[in-house]
Amino acid sequence: MIEASHLCKNYPIKNHNNPFRKDRQLRCAVDDISFTVSPGELVGYIGPNGAGKSTTIKMLTGILLPDGGMVRVDGIDPFYQRKQNCRKIGVLFGQRSQLWWHLRLDDTYRLLKHLYEIPDEQYRKRLSVLREMLELDSFWDQPVRQLSLGQRMRGELAAALLHSPSYLYLDEPTVGMDVLVKERIRELLKELNRQDGVTILLTTHDLEDVERLCSRVMVINHGKLLYDGTMAQLRSRCTADATVTIDIQGEPTIIDGLRNFRQKGNQITFSLNRRLGEGQLLAQIVGCNHVRDITIQEPPIEEVVRDLYQRSGEEEQR
Repeated sequence: MIEASHLCKNYPIKNHNNPFRKDRQLRCAVDDISFTVSPGELVGYIGPNGAGKSTTIKMLTGILLPDGGMVRVDGIDPFYQRKQNCRKIGVLFGQRSQLWWHLRLDDTYRLLKHLYEIPDEQYRKRLSVLREMLELDSFWDQPVRQLSLGQRMRGELAAALLHSPSYLYLDEPTVGMDVLVKERIRELLKELNRQDGVTILLTTHDLEDVERLCSRVMVINHGKLLYDGTMAQLRSRCTADATVTIDIQGEPTIIDGLRNFRQKGNQITFSLNRRLGEGQLLAQIVGCNHVRDITIQEPPIEEVVRDLYQRSGEEEQR
C-alpha cells in the first residue's frame, strides 16, 4: 500500500524586502499530512493551484525528499530506493514530459522497453493494447514536438503504462483532451483498476473525472488535508442547496417556507438544504399533493468542493 505519515515539505523563498540577504523564508507546501491508499484503490486527490498536490506526488515518486514524516510505497522508501520504486510505479505529470522531444513515439517506447527491461512478448502485447485504447496510430510516426497537447498527453499516458506498473500517479492526465478522448481515458483507467488491480492516485482540476472515477477523494488546501472519505460523505457535508422538481397531478398545493420557488403549470421547483432541516418541507409537499414524479438534483461537485474550501478558510480565521 501507499503510506504517508505526518508528511511535511518546505520550499525556501527569497526575502523580497531585501533580496541581497542570504537568509530565506520557508513556505510550507505540505503540512503534516497522513493517509494510506490500499492496493487496488482509485483515489482522487484534489485542491486548488498551490495546494500541495504535485509536491505530495513528487515525494511519493522519490523526486523530492520529505522534510518531515515518513512515506512508503509497497514497503519501499521512494527516495532512497529509487530503482526498486520506479519499477513499480507509472507517473504522468501534465506539465512535464517523459517523451523524447525529437523522437517518434515508437522510438521513444523502444527506449523505454530497454530502460525497464520489458520482455519482447510482453512489450508487443502491452503496446498493442495501448495503441488501440489511446488511438495512437494516427500520429504514431510523428516526432513528439509536432504533436498537439491532447496527442502528447495520450502518448505520455501510454509511456507511463508501458511497463505494467502496480501504482499509477496521474497529475492532470486529461488536460487538453476533447470530450470523446476524455471518456476513452476514463474507461481505460477503470479497466486498469478493475481488471489489473492497479492502484491509482489521480490529481486533477476536472472534478468530473474525480466524480466519474473515484469512490474515495482527498481534498487538500494550503498544504493541509481537509477531507478524506467518499464522494457521498463529502456531498452530505456540503451546505449548498439541492434543486427539487416535483410534477403534481392537478392543481398544486403550496406550503410556506419554500426557497427559490418557481411554478410552471403543474410542475414546481424549489431549493432544499437537508443540513438546515428543510427535508420536512419536502415531506409536507408530498403529503398534501398527488405527486407523479420527483427529481432531486444535487449541487455540482465544483460547488461542493468550493463550499469545503470556504468553510475551512472561515475556521482558520476564527
